[in-house]
Amino acid sequence: MSPIGLGGDSKEQPSTAPDPDYLVKWEDGEAQNPLNWSIQYKAWVTFQLGMLALAGSLGSSIMTPTDSIVAEYVGVSSEVAVLDVSMYLIGFVCGPIFWAPISEIWGRRVSILPAVFCQALFAIGTARSTNAVSVYITRFFTGFFGSAPISNVTAALGDMWSRETRGIAVSLYAVAVNGGPSLGPIIGAAVVLNPHLNWRWTGYILAIWVMATFVFTFFCLPEVYPPVLLKRKAQRLRKETGEQRYYHPQEHIQLDFQSIVTKQLSRPLRMLFTEPIVTCIASYASFVYGVMYLTLEVFPIVFEDIRGWDPLVASLPFLGLLIGVISSVGLNVWNQFRYNRIAEAANGRPVPEARLPPMAFGAPLFVIGAFWFAWTAKPPHPWILPCLAALCLGAGFNCIFQQCLNYLIDMYGIYAASATAAVTFLRSIMAAGLPLAAKPMIRALDVGPAVSIIGGVAVCLLPIPFLFMKYGQRLRRYSKLTPENLK
Repeated sequence: MSPIGLGGDSKEQPSTAPDPDYLVKWEDGEAQNPLNWSIQYKAWVTFQLGMLALAGSLGSSIMTPTDSIVAEYVGVSSEVAVLDVSMYLIGFVCGPIFWAPISEIWGRRVSILPAVFCQALFAIGTARSTNAVSVYITRFFTGFFGSAPISNVTAALGDMWSRETRGIAVSLYAVAVNGGPSLGPIIGAAVVLNPHLNWRWTGYILAIWVMATFVFTFFCLPEVYPPVLLKRKAQRLRKETGEQRYYHPQEHIQLDFQSIVTKQLSRPLRMLFTEPIVTCIASYASFVYGVMYLTLEVFPIVFEDIRGWDPLVASLPFLGLLIGVISSVGLNVWNQFRYNRIAEAANGRPVPEARLPPMAFGAPLFVIGAFWFAWTAKPPHPWILPCLAALCLGAGFNCIFQQCLNYLIDMYGIYAASATAAVTFLRSIMAAGLPLAAKPMIRALDVGPAVSIIGGVAVCLLPIPFLFMKYGQRLRRYSKLTPENLK
C-alpha cells in the first residue's frame, strides 16, 4: 500500500500540503476508539469474530466422512478423495495474500464479510458438483474465501484488545478456530447416516451455517480497524464543520501490487528462510497444525475401519481433541496474567520468552499423546485409551500453537504480521499435505509404527521451547528484523 497524494475531489481536499494541526486522531477516552469500548461490547464483537472463524474452519473437515462415497461417485481412488481437505487448505495458502491487504485498505468488515458470502456460494457449488474436477475446484475456492476470517480475525482482535488482555481473547478465539476441524467430521457423519440425505448435504449444511453467520454479523459486527474509523471521523468533521483541512492518511491509501508482493509474499518467505527463529517456530507450529489435520484421516481408519464403529460413533473421538483444546485455555489465560507481571517489571517492553511456559508444557504432552494413540489405537486396548490420547494431542497442540504465534508477535514488532504470515503459509501447506500421507503410511506400516513416526518427529522438535526459554534473548541478537536490531 502506498500514498497516492492529496489530489482528488476539490470540494473535499485542500490543494496545499496537509496541516499537521488538522490530522485527525483519537482523543483521550474517545468512545469510538475500539480500545475504549466496554469489556462487554468487546466480548460481544469477539464472539462474532469467533463465529466467522468457526465458519471458515468448519468447512475444512465437514466432508471427510463422505470421502469414500464421493470417491465412488466421481470415480477416483480413496487416496485422491482426500483432496477435498487438501484443496480447501491450499485455498488457505492463497487467500490471505488478498484478504490481508484488503483489510488494511478498507477495514476488517469489507475483507471478511463479502468473502464469507462467497464461501457459502462455493459450498453450494460443491454440493451441486457432478465430477471430480468440479468437486475439488469448488473446494479450493470455498477454502480461498473461507480463509478471510481465519487470516484477519486475529488482527481484528488486536484492534480492540490491549497487549495485557489480547492473549485471553486470542485463546478463547482459538477454541472456535480449532473447534471447526473437530466438529466438522461429526456433522458430516450425521449426514452420511441420515437416510433422507446424501453426501451433497455436507455442502448445503455448510452453506446454511456460513450464510446464517454472514447475515448475523452483517447486521451486528462493527468496523474495528482504527485507521478506517479515523478516516470516517475526518470525513464527518469536514462535513459537520465545513473545515476542509481535516484529514487522515488512510484516505489516500490504495492497493499497490508491489506492496502486496513485498508484505504478503516476499517478506514472509524471506523471513521463513533467513530468520532462524522464524524457521524453527514456524516449523514447529506448522507440524502440530498438520498433525491435527492428519487425524481427519487417521481417526476414521482406527475407529471405523479397524474397530468397526458406524461413521457417527467413529467421529465422536474428535470431541476428545476439542476437549483438549478447551482444557488448555486455562493454562494460556494463566500465563497471560503471569506475562503481564513480567512485562510490567521490564518497563512495559515485550518479553517473548515469558510466553513459552505453556508451550514447554504442551510439547511433552503432544509427544505423549502421539505415542499413546499409536500403541493403543487397535483392539484389544479399550476405546477410551486412544480417546484420552486424542485429548492430550488437542491440549498439547493448542498450548504449542498459540504461544508460537504470541512469541513471534512479541519478538518482531512491526514485522509481526509478516512473521505470522510465514507461519500461515507453512502451516497450510503442511495441513494440506499430511492427510494425503495417512492411508499410504498406515497401509504400509500399520497404525502403531505409522503414528509413531509422527511421535518421533515431535520428539525431535521437543527441545525447541526449552532452548528458546534459555537462549532466546541471546538468539534475538542475531536477527536482522527485531526492533532492538533495527535501531
